[in-house]
Amino acid sequence: MMKLQESHRSGALTGAALLLLLLLFPAHFAQSTTSPSSLSEWNTPKPRHTRLLKSALQRENLKVGESDLWVPLADQGSRSCVETTTTIPNVNDDKQQLQYESSSEGFIQVFLDGGLNQQRMGVCDAVAIAKILNATLVIPHFEVNSVWQDSSTFKDIFDVDHFINVLKDDISIIQELPDEYKWSTREYYATAIRATRIKTAPVHASANWYIENVLPVIQSYGIAAISPFSHRLAFDNLPIDIQRLRCKVNFKALMFVPHIRALGDALVSRLQYPAGQTEAIGTKYLRKVNDANYNEGTGKFVVLHLRFDKDMAAHSACDFGGGKAEKLALAKYRQVIWQGRVLNSQFTDEELRSQGRCPLTPEEIGLLLAALGFDNRTRLYLASHKVYGGEARISTLRELFPLMEDKKSLATSDERAQIKGKASLLAAVDYYVSMYSDVFISASPGNMHNAVVGHRTYLNLKTIRPNMALLGQLFLNKSINWPEFQKSVEEGHVNRQGQLRIRKPKQSIYTYPAPDCMCHNSSQGDDDQEQDTT
Repeated sequence: MMKLQESHRSGALTGAALLLLLLLFPAHFAQSTTSPSSLSEWNTPKPRHTRLLKSALQRENLKVGESDLWVPLADQGSRSCVETTTTIPNVNDDKQQLQYESSSEGFIQVFLDGGLNQQRMGVCDAVAIAKILNATLVIPHFEVNSVWQDSSTFKDIFDVDHFINVLKDDISIIQELPDEYKWSTREYYATAIRATRIKTAPVHASANWYIENVLPVIQSYGIAAISPFSHRLAFDNLPIDIQRLRCKVNFKALMFVPHIRALGDALVSRLQYPAGQTEAIGTKYLRKVNDANYNEGTGKFVVLHLRFDKDMAAHSACDFGGGKAEKLALAKYRQVIWQGRVLNSQFTDEELRSQGRCPLTPEEIGLLLAALGFDNRTRLYLASHKVYGGEARISTLRELFPLMEDKKSLATSDERAQIKGKASLLAAVDYYVSMYSDVFISASPGNMHNAVVGHRTYLNLKTIRPNMALLGQLFLNKSINWPEFQKSVEEGHVNRQGQLRIRKPKQSIYTYPAPDCMCHNSSQGDDDQEQDTT
């Protein structure tokens, strides 16, 4: 009994020490790194689905022709359709007239928050707003990412000349303001309230909101700067040419800078043709796979976007098996980063999982892939920036898919040096490789998922969308066996492999480009299926 009491006292002291450390050194525990946080290392998470994992590791490799996982999507009767007219006719928006003139009203600046893919969507919206206001767009300013501390600019990521040239018939774009407007800088707007800064743009504002609130500022001062600018234009009740212009920006105008494309091509080549399987093929990396090896998947690969960073884990308020120490660390991280704006969930972990609101762990996404029929010969490219828990989290996934690669394993040290420490450039490489994969799957919804899914839909490429609610319920069932799990997974994902989904009201045009930016094959369209827009 005395030993038991001593043990309890020792545990209480340990818990008190943990809380004291959290209070005294919050910044230390708020850091997101590629290795486990200090707290989670003390309770290294073990596999949570050992029964399923054991069966998955013993699964047999499929024979040639037994799986259609690698078969491209059939023609779904739609094609890209994003070309706009140079003169837009008067159209109704909220029963009011939008007027377009030939001469520019003035200049518009936008200051974009978020990571690469949120900024990408913001650029598309900025072009659309410049068109609506008949304004000249200044190349968008990218704010320093508050999480990754990335200071990459537009021209560090995207080919500026290509961007301007593709859109030259739609809007006027300049790289720098004329001398008389040089004062309009980020620093200028940070020091005081300015008449030319628009801070009140609501999320998903209508076109007429900009006409009524921003256009007068441009007409009075010759310039307007919108900050913050993220998700600031509605997806509904807009002229069709404005919708198509947004997609034209996304799928045609936003091309990555040459060194990102070159590195992406190199990684794709190494995934398709690993060392020893083929000789170097010069600078033209991409080529078709031999039909004889088609069904076996030779030369083919899957991109897995493993969105399991500390931000995602903390924001979800789910339990990921790291014990009390991990819960404390994530709770403190939420407080430090979001200052109470993101609270601990009132739902239990079981409720969150059954609702599909918990991101899939590396172990769980591995079991999903195995149940779908991908075997241990599958070449898997891991697209992610920083995984919460580091290698300790990834080890189970690597055990299931030993041919798993990432930027670090595929790229040379010299190649990695060009993008080291730049979260946006790292994400750009992953985006590029994702667009050339035979199959893309994202562990959890998010901006990267939305952007890539929409782009691959536009090009009719196979994309598996995990059924989060189904998987949450299956993983909660600790008595389920492998055949039952596999059957449920297969049935629950029959229609989630890239089939065309028509955008519903309020849904993003960037995730669901049909019907706004896609035409039926019988309609006039671009008939353009090239992938060089990334």
